[in-house]
Amino acid sequence: MSETDPNDSTDPRYSSGRLFGRLWSGYLHKHKGMMAFAFALMVIEGSTLGTLSWMIKPLFDKVFAPGGESALVWVGFAILGLFVVRAITSILSKAILTRISQRSSTAMQADLLRHLMTLDQAFFQRNSPGQLIERVQGDTMAVQGVWTSVITGVGRDTIALVGLFTVALTIDVKWTLAAMIGTPLLLLPAIIVQRYIRRKVGQTRAQAGLRATRLDEIFHGIQAIKLNGMEDYQAGRFRSIVGRIVSAEVKTATGRASMPALIDIVTGLGFFTVLMLAGGQITSGDRTVGEFMSFFTAMALTFQPMRRLGDMAGFWQVAATSLTRIFRLFDMTPSERPPATAKPSGKPPRIELRDVHFGYGDMPVLNGTSFVAAAGKMTALVGASGAGKSTIFHLLTGLAQPASGAILMDDTDTEAFALRDLRSQFAVVSQDSALFDETIRENVVLGRNLPEDRLRKALDAAHVTEFVSNLPNDVDTAAGPRGSALSGGQRQRVAIARALISDAPVLLMDEATSALDAQSEAMVAAALATHGNGRTMLVIAHRLSTIREADSIVVMDEGRVVDQGTHDELLARGGLYADLYRLQFRDQT
Repeated sequence: MSETDPNDSTDPRYSSGRLFGRLWSGYLHKHKGMMAFAFALMVIEGSTLGTLSWMIKPLFDKVFAPGGESALVWVGFAILGLFVVRAITSILSKAILTRISQRSSTAMQADLLRHLMTLDQAFFQRNSPGQLIERVQGDTMAVQGVWTSVITGVGRDTIALVGLFTVALTIDVKWTLAAMIGTPLLLLPAIIVQRYIRRKVGQTRAQAGLRATRLDEIFHGIQAIKLNGMEDYQAGRFRSIVGRIVSAEVKTATGRASMPALIDIVTGLGFFTVLMLAGGQITSGDRTVGEFMSFFTAMALTFQPMRRLGDMAGFWQVAATSLTRIFRLFDMTPSERPPATAKPSGKPPRIELRDVHFGYGDMPVLNGTSFVAAAGKMTALVGASGAGKSTIFHLLTGLAQPASGAILMDDTDTEAFALRDLRSQFAVVSQDSALFDETIRENVVLGRNLPEDRLRKALDAAHVTEFVSNLPNDVDTAAGPRGSALSGGQRQRVAIARALISDAPVLLMDEATSALDAQSEAMVAAALATHGNGRTMLVIAHRLSTIREADSIVVMDEGRVVDQGTHDELLARGGLYADLYRLQFRDQT
C-alpha cells in the first residue's frame, strides 16, 4: 500500500473531468432532483438580466419619448417584477444549494474517515495525525462549495450571458462581434493561470497539513515543552509554517484575481471598440439612442457574470487540488488478505508463531521467531527493548502482516480469518493506555450495551472503583483528551477494566501495569490472575517480578527466541533471563 505525491496533478486518473465525474457519481447524484430544481431557479434568475436589458429599448424610445406617459406604468411594473422574481429565485436556490453542499461534504468526510480506518498500521506510521486531520477536514471543506459554484455558474451566469448576448445580437451583430474582439486573448493566459493556481493550492494544502501536525504535537507535548523551555522554539517553527501558507495563499489569490482582471481588460477593449463603431451611427440617425442603451446595458450586465465565471475557473482549480488529495486516499487499499475460510472457535486458543520474519522497511525486527503459548495459560514475553515483543502483538491482531512464516491459532493460520473475526479474539492493554475524550464508563464499555453489574465487577477487579468514587460524577466523569484528567496509573486501570469486561478469549498485556505502584500492581496482577483464568494470556513485562508465576516465559533477543520455560527453569539454566533477573534484583536491592 503506497501513495504517490498527493499534490501531483499530472496523473490522468485525477483530471478535472474524472474528478467531477467521481464527485457526481459518489455524492451529487443522489441530490439530482433538488439540484435540477435549483438549476431551474438559477435559469430564471439568469434570464432576468437579458429581459431587463431588452426592456431598456422601449424605456428610451417610447417612455422617454413625447407621448410615452401611457407606457410608463407597465414598463415600471415590469422592471419591478423582474427584480422581485430575481430576489425570490436567488433566495430559494441558495438555500437549496447550501443544503446539498453541507450534506455532500459531511458525507464525504464520514466516508473518508471510515475508509482511512481500514488502512494498515504502516499507513498511519507514514502519515501524521495532523496531516490526516487536514485531509479529512480541510480538503473536504475546500470542495464544499464546488457544486454550488458550478450550478450557479452554469445555471445563472451562463444563462444570463446567453440571454444578454442574444439581446445584443438582435440589436446589432457587428456591435456584438466588436465587443468580443479581445476574447481570444484570454485563452492562453487562462490555461497558464489555472495551472499556476493548482500548483500553489497544492503547496497550501501541504503546508496546512504541517500546521495541523505542529499544533497536534505542541498541544500533545505541552508538558515537555514547558519543562524544556521550548516555547520560543516551537512558536518559531509554527511561525515559519504559517508564513509559507500566507505566501502560497497570497499567490493563489493573485492568480485567481488575474482571471477577472483579464476579463475586465477585454471587456474595456470591447466597450471602446463598440463606442468607436456606434457613435457615428447614432449621430447620423442610423441607430436610436434606445437601441444603443439597450445594447450598452446588455454588455454592461455581462460584466459581473463574466467575472464570476472567470473566478469559477480559479475556484475549480482550488477544489480540484483538494479532490485529488481526497480521491488519492480513497484509492488506497489495505494489504490484501486471502478470502476468509475459517472462523475462530471462540474458545481460549493455543497460539503458535512458526519461523516468523518481519521488518519495518529495511530494518528487520523478527528473525525467525518461533514459540508456543498454551491454551488457557499465561505466557510472558521478556527481553531487551527492541527485541520484537510488541511487534508480535501487532502481528497477532492483524495490524501488520509477517513477511514470512505463520501465526497459528489452534493449528489454523490466522490469515484464514477475516480481520474482524480475528480481532474479536483479543482484548489488549498496552503501556500507552489510550483513552478517549469520553466518560470513564464509555472508555470501558466502548459503546456496548452491558449490564451495570458486569461493569462494576470489571471496575472492582481493575481497582478503578477506588478512585472513581472520589470523582465528581463517579464513573460518568470525563476522562479528558487522551485521558489527561486521570493520572497514568488511573488510565492504566481503566484500560485494564476495558480488557476484563471483554469476552475475548485472549488477553494481550503490553506493560499493562508499568504505571502502577508496587501495591496496586500486586492487586491488579491478582485480579488478572482471577479474571483471566481460563483465557490465553500473553504478557509483556520489563519488571520480571510481575511474571514469576507465568506458566511459560519466552525470552527474546534481537528478534529471536533464545529460551523458553518457567521462571525457576530459566534461572536454573542461566543465560539471558537469569542475567536480566539478577540485574533487576540488584537494582531493586
